[in-house]
Amino acid sequence: MSAIYKSQAAQEAVEAGYRKLLDTWPIPKEELRIPTSQGETFVIACGPKDAPALIALHGAQANAVTWMFDSLVWSQTFRTFLIDVPGDAGFSAPVRPPLGGEAYVNWLDEVTAALGFRQVSLVGISLGGWLALDYATRRSERVTSIALLCPAGVGGQKNLLLKALPLLLLGPWGQRKLFEMVFGEAPEDPPPVARELMAFMTLVTTSTRARPLKIPVFSDEALARLTMPVLAIVGGKDVLLDSDGTRRRLQAHAPGAEVRYLPEGRHFLPGQTQAIDEFLRRAT
Repeated sequence: MSAIYKSQAAQEAVEAGYRKLLDTWPIPKEELRIPTSQGETFVIACGPKDAPALIALHGAQANAVTWMFDSLVWSQTFRTFLIDVPGDAGFSAPVRPPLGGEAYVNWLDEVTAALGFRQVSLVGISLGGWLALDYATRRSERVTSIALLCPAGVGGQKNLLLKALPLLLLGPWGQRKLFEMVFGEAPEDPPPVARELMAFMTLVTTSTRARPLKIPVFSDEALARLTMPVLAIVGGKDVLLDSDGTRRRLQAHAPGAEVRYLPEGRHFLPGQTQAIDEFLRRAT
């Protein structure tokens, strides 16, 4: 059993649920397994093979299925690669190298080389946004554009623990309220596939151990190296990250940044697929 999961049964349940979703993927795809210095990396590839490359990086306690519905749109224009980040609840290696060093940058170098692309566009959410930014600030010549949803490492983290502890003592009701604080209220009557995906993401959250980390904050000098087109979408009611700080710092220091601030948005920002697609197509 990997240290990522709370039990062997939890790991088996997540892997079975993941495989079920992969087997019902709504568009044609390939499943790739790429050897890297961080172990094997699992990648879902879809879209025309001769199209520009787009890499999507999910957040913590998630995997590439995060982007299932987004891939329907993005793969019409891009060769879209949805990557399981090592150390999370996917099929990549169960390793969690420290943030801030060269490990993740070198890992993405190896992945992009194996995929056969010198330049790529990046999409990242939360911790995946941090990974995308880390790569773009160190390998700016290889990144044609970058789109971010509630990215970590710009405006800093908030202390959710003080609000979370009392709710966690209230059982399932408190857990549901905490989930709503982070992600907002679930739709009342989602379509069956969306309902299945939501149930799977809840399973992942309850079955895995969170990364015990303090996410490094990018310096002003690092943000200034974002010379490619940048789109950042942040929510004003994000209880995990300082969206106001993210907006201010990107506008002040990243010359190519376009920041969309959604006052009622939380850490999960649904409905941004088309906006990201339009941005990426303009920037390519």
